Amino acid sequence: MVAGEASGDLLGAGLIRELRHRWPEAVFEGIGGPLMAEQGFVIRLPMDEITMMGWGGLGRLFSILRHRRQLARYFLDHPPDVFIGVDVPDFNLSLEARLHRRGIRTVHYVSPTVWAWRRYRLRRIRRAVDRMLTLFPFEVEFYRAHNVPVTCVGHPLADIIPLRYDPKRYRKRLGLTADGPLLALMPGSRVSEVERHAELFVGCALELRKRHPNLRFVAPFVNTETRRIFEGALVRTGKSLPITLIDRHSREVLAACDAVLLASGTAALEAALFRKPMVVVYRLSWLSYRLIRLFAHVDLYSMPNHLAGRQIVPELIQADATVENIVQAVDRYLNNPHEVRVLGRTLDRIHLSLRRNASQSAARAVSALIGRRRLPE
Repeated sequence: MVAGEASGDLLGAGLIRELRHRWPEAVFEGIGGPLMAEQGFVIRLPMDEITMMGWGGLGRLFSILRHRRQLARYFLDHPPDVFIGVDVPDFNLSLEARLHRRGIRTVHYVSPTVWAWRRYRLRRIRRAVDRMLTLFPFEVEFYRAHNVPVTCVGHPLADIIPLRYDPKRYRKRLGLTADGPLLALMPGSRVSEVERHAELFVGCALELRKRHPNLRFVAPFVNTETRRIFEGALVRTGKSLPITLIDRHSREVLAACDAVLLASGTAALEAALFRKPMVVVYRLSWLSYRLIRLFAHVDLYSMPNHLAGRQIVPELIQADATVENIVQAVDRYLNNPHEVRVLGRTLDRIHLSLRRNASQSAARAVSALIGRRRLPE
């Protein structure tokens, strides 16, 4: 197995746990993280070694390519019953293709977003994998149409996040006042995202505060650097804002709040699973935006809208991401409880569609694949 990020470590750990129920003596090895290690995974290389986070120039890239070659040689010399690449497609698909050619069964867990952009990767995927495990139901039809064996296993967050919960309990846990409307501000997890969104989000909060004097705010941050950038934006306004800044605990914040202003990404899916009305915002560099528009195959960007098959939450991208537009969209939720209830019912249906015991479903798909024989190409 190879996982290269924290989310992949979580998926890999759940899959190992379920596969061990079927084969208690099985050996799991490769690249992974601490959660996989807790399940008895043998880490031949820490997953931090194959991420480009922080870069380090060409030296870092060459190091990652060297690790992939070494791992391929090891698995070719010691063929596993199955290889499972968990996400990180730029690393795993090439490795899977090489192993697949030598008759080793391969699974890719978490679909690359080929349905959204860079569709040319489909040919590579067909050559590399015996089974694609997707998190989202709409991906199944796409892969079947392109002759890629596929199974939707659901999303593990849909299994973890409860269908019903008490927001006041989470407010108490976070030290937040129980009464009054609470808006979560989530400007992104990457430094570049927070740099682009911080002042915009603060400006929106100040304007919303004028319209709703009892409105309060909470903002979670993944690390001290992103928090520092946001704090700088607060200082530059020179105005007081009733906001609580929290290190990590983003899911607890989502459970506690009444609505969310967020940067497009995984947070949008998590907000949907907590049934929160949200406004999705994203700003990119001019060049990045033009490239995405050039190669994108979709008109909707946020996952809740993809899962619904239509726009159910506002998406304000690039030039549309203005204080006026954002405040108007958030204001609509705060002034229209009926609309919030209607959206909540739609998000409930999305949550249920993704709740499939993902780790068990993935383990069943892998087990079925191991039970078949295949020959090298």
